[in-house]
Amino acid sequence: MTRHVDLRSDTVTQPTPEMREAMARAVVGDDGFGDDPTVRALEERFAEVVGKESALFVPSGVMGNQIAVRILTRPGDVIVAGKSQHVVSFEMGASARNASVQFALVEDSSGELGVDDVMEVVESEKDHQVAVAMVTVENTHMSAGGAPWDIEHLRTLARALGEKPLHMDGARLFNAAVATGESPRDIAASATTVMACLSKGLCAPVGSLLAGPTELMRAARVERKRLGGAMRQVGVLAAAGLVALDTMVERLAEDHARARRLGELFASAFPESGYDPATCRTNIVAVNHPQARQIVHELGQRGVWGDTIAPRRMRFVTHADVSDDDIDFVAEVLTHFTPAS
Repeated sequence: MTRHVDLRSDTVTQPTPEMREAMARAVVGDDGFGDDPTVRALEERFAEVVGKESALFVPSGVMGNQIAVRILTRPGDVIVAGKSQHVVSFEMGASARNASVQFALVEDSSGELGVDDVMEVVESEKDHQVAVAMVTVENTHMSAGGAPWDIEHLRTLARALGEKPLHMDGARLFNAAVATGESPRDIAASATTVMACLSKGLCAPVGSLLAGPTELMRAARVERKRLGGAMRQVGVLAAAGLVALDTMVERLAEDHARARRLGELFASAFPESGYDPATCRTNIVAVNHPQARQIVHELGQRGVWGDTIAPRRMRFVTHADVSDDDIDFVAEVLTHFTPAS
C-alpha cells in the first residue's frame, strides 16, 4: 500500500485507546429525558471550562452554530459575520434555511473582524436598515489559516456591542487557547454563547458543545430536538469527550509546531504564493495559489492529502495522527514536486 499522510482536516483523527475504553464502560441513560449521567457530566465540565452557566451536547459543530443562530435571532434578522467564516461559507446556507436570517458580511481575511466595520453595520439601524440581532466570530478562523483572535480585540468588540449578543464559533477554541496562552474561560468571556468541537484536534469520534446562559440553553435543547439532534444513550460518546478535555488539549502544541514546519515547507516549495509561514500560529496551513486544485490533486497522488477551501486556496491541517516522520515524508515529496504545466 502506498504511504499517505492525511492532512485534509483534523476531523480525520481517530479516538485514542483511552477514549475507546471509556466508551466501552460508560454509564448511560436516555438523554432525551435528561437521564444520561455521562452526558450531564460532560456538559457541566465544558460549562465550567468556558465559564458559562450551562452547556448542551450536540452531534456536530454545525448544529451547535445553527442552534445558536436560532436562539439569538428571529426570521428576517441580520447577523454580522466575516465573509469567509464557517457559518457563512461552509454550512451549506444552513442559517438561511434553518432560521430565515440574512448576513451582513465584513472583511475577515486576517481572521478578525474590524470593530469599526461591525459597528457601521450595527448603527445602520438608525438609517432605515434591518436591525442586527447578533454578531458571530470564529476563533480560530479556519479560512484565515487557523488564526486566533487577540483577546483584547475580542473584549473591545464585545464592549462596543453592549447588550447585542455575540456568538463564538470556537470549533478550534482549544487551539486558540494553546496558541495565545489565554484560558478558554477568558477567551469565551466576551461571548454570549460559545461552541467548541471535540471531534477535531481533541480526537473524540463525535460531538460538539454549545454553552451560554441557562435560559438560552433551555431554549437550545428545544432547537436541538427540532433539528433532529436529540440523542438517547449517547453517554458512550460523551465519555470520549470527557477524555478529550482531560488529555488532548495540551498536546495541541505539538500540532502547532508541526504545522509551522509544514508552512515553511510549502513556502519554500511555492515561493510564488507569497505565503508567510510566520502567519501559521495553530494547526492550519492555508496557501493561495492559482493552481491550488491541481496541486492538491497531484500531491494526493503522491501520498500528501490536502484539500481546497476556495478555487485558489489550499489547506493542510496537522493533528494527533500526524507525526514528525509524516512531516519528513511531506518534505521529501515537496522536494521533488513541480505541478504539471
